[in-house]
Amino acid sequence: MENGHKAAVAVAREGALSLAMVAALALGGCATDPDIPRPQVSPSAAYRHGGNAPAAAPKTDLGWWHQFQDVRLVHLVERTARANHDIRIAVERARQARAGTVAADSRLLPSVNLAAARADSSTGLPPQVKQSMPDIKASRTGFDVAWEIDLFGGASAAADAAAREAEAAAHGIAGAQLIASAEVARQYFLWQGARQRLEILESLLRTQRDTERMTRSRHREGMASEFDVARAAGEALNLEAALPALRTLMAVTEGRMAVLTGSDPSLPVPELHATDGFRWALPEDPLSGQPADLLQRRPDLLAAEQRLAAESSRLAEAKSNLFPKIFLSILFGRQSLMLNDTLDLPASRYSNAALAFGLPLFNAGRVRAGVEAQSAKEREALLFYEKAILGAVEDVENSLVVMAGERRRVDALAATARQRDKAVGHATSLFREGQIDLLQLLDVQRARLATELALAEAKADRAIGYVHLYKALGGGWEALPAPASAQVATSSPSGAEQ
Repeated sequence: MENGHKAAVAVAREGALSLAMVAALALGGCATDPDIPRPQVSPSAAYRHGGNAPAAAPKTDLGWWHQFQDVRLVHLVERTARANHDIRIAVERARQARAGTVAADSRLLPSVNLAAARADSSTGLPPQVKQSMPDIKASRTGFDVAWEIDLFGGASAAADAAAREAEAAAHGIAGAQLIASAEVARQYFLWQGARQRLEILESLLRTQRDTERMTRSRHREGMASEFDVARAAGEALNLEAALPALRTLMAVTEGRMAVLTGSDPSLPVPELHATDGFRWALPEDPLSGQPADLLQRRPDLLAAEQRLAAESSRLAEAKSNLFPKIFLSILFGRQSLMLNDTLDLPASRYSNAALAFGLPLFNAGRVRAGVEAQSAKEREALLFYEKAILGAVEDVENSLVVMAGERRRVDALAATARQRDKAVGHATSLFREGQIDLLQLLDVQRARLATELALAEAKADRAIGYVHLYKALGGGWEALPAPASAQVATSSPSGAEQ
């Protein structure tokens, strides 16, 4: 009896092994890679507004924030890359996606469970009755092995989709770093532009107060009218009225920078209150390369491409539901049995091997509806990818136009400011000599003020234009430090003018 049981167990195990080998061969023959559609968008060979720059590989993979020659900006950008909450959220999403790959991969392997049971059945009947209705104590321990044999690649496609989503989530970390670092740089230049305009206004306000005092003195000497005094006082008050808006802008941008760097906005940002001076640096123009280069550099495009591939894999998984499914189940272990606390049967082995086959015959169109729904999701992902490509090229084109315009604007305003400085010097001398009246002096001072404020704003806009261009080209994120909480595998390692 024991020998026969051992033989049955051996036959069951050999059969299970044979089935596993057949399944592996079938899996290799039936699983195919999904057919990923390619976008119908073909980027041009060169940017329309790229000028005469050579279409060489762009210098955007370096840390573009170093181009501005400002150590405070470098500290802000690197602090943002480590501690920004949007980046840390992207890291947690990548963790979730990586865990999803483990869950999806597990479908390709058998699952093994340990099972144990003990039963004690007592009737309380007289011993004579228990001869035919005995009390039973039974125990059983064993292993349960279950495996869905992936004949038509559904599980493999699901695992591939999860891996693609994990890659997209990893690119999401890089994208969040690029967006956050560009935004903190933009806020920094807004703050510096507001600070410089505030200093100009405060300096001109002091000058205007001197003009007001001089006008009042001339009025006492009978050389100026009440109208002149009122005009001088009004100009000083007008300058003073412009100060609160700039102070508000500085406070708002500082609070925004604090949040971007993961800090308390109720506390000052230390980089903004350094004692050393600030100078507007003119970074080197980046080589924009070709529009097709964006497909390999911009994290959002890399992520969109992976999401499209994931939807294609899910479509392959949905199509596999149209074909048969085979399930293998193996149960084996040991059991013991005791009757009426007197007859203790020796422990014995038990086993069971089963192979189940299922083919969908009628489900009211549910499976085909799932295929059609997933096919629509794949087309949606393809259209989203195409839209992202067009948007990326548009970002670069717009940034190139803005940057070129801001450079010309700064040059023109700088030349205008030099001429108006000369005009104010001459007008002040003429006014003191009584050769022109106050109205003419105020007009010249007002023109210089407008030019100086416009020049300060233009320099800030020019710096922000460079930031937007670097961001649009998708460069620099490789040089950023890794987020403080990043423990997941990612797709890749993470001249001066006044």
